[in-house]
Amino acid sequence: MLNKYARAFFTRVLNPFASFLVRKGVSPDTVTLLGTLGVVAGALVFFPFGHFFVGTLVITAFIFSDLVDGNMARQIGKSTKWGAFLDSTLDRVADAAIFGALAVWFAGDGDNLRLAVLCVFCLASGQVVSYTKARAESLGLKCDVSGLVERAERLVGVLVATGLAGLGVPYIQEVALWAIAVGSFVTIFQRMLAVRKEADGLEMTRPGAAPEGGGTA
Repeated sequence: MLNKYARAFFTRVLNPFASFLVRKGVSPDTVTLLGTLGVVAGALVFFPFGHFFVGTLVITAFIFSDLVDGNMARQIGKSTKWGAFLDSTLDRVADAAIFGALAVWFAGDGDNLRLAVLCVFCLASGQVVSYTKARAESLGLKCDVSGLVERAERLVGVLVATGLAGLGVPYIQEVALWAIAVGSFVTIFQRMLAVRKEADGLEMTRPGAAPEGGGTA
């Protein structure tokens, strides 16, 4: 839901900035790369040392590049398959840096092995959420189910909670991480069910397919 409504809102807000970059001759791929580098640097420089509030501000500033690059590509009429591939791949890199940096903190000075493991689970399950859709589509199957928790929800949840933790709000990170973990698990299950239904439907329409539950008498 956040991905649908928030993306549309911020795309409109950032449209003038995207237009400015287009006029200056900056390419969408450059924005994608710089945005990812900023997110990764913000996560790895600040989060492993417990500087949550500043780190969240830095990451948030760069994460909007994910909206700017697509906006730029549409303005110049160059929404390429390579650009989509690059954007999707670097999104995974950014997510890994955020959750991985938090896991390092909790496994070290944060002294909370439970939350370190939870961060790793959030990282892994988030990658699987994306993989299920990509793999289904590569097999020619639809995976139109958004699910309970997509990338937007994961990022907003972890960054808001981490920023508030940096301001001294107790327990907020653990609550957010558990919510992301459970939501990601449910989303994986939702997408697997949707793809299974799609695959079964295609199988039944294949010429020569046996009727459901039917063998010969």
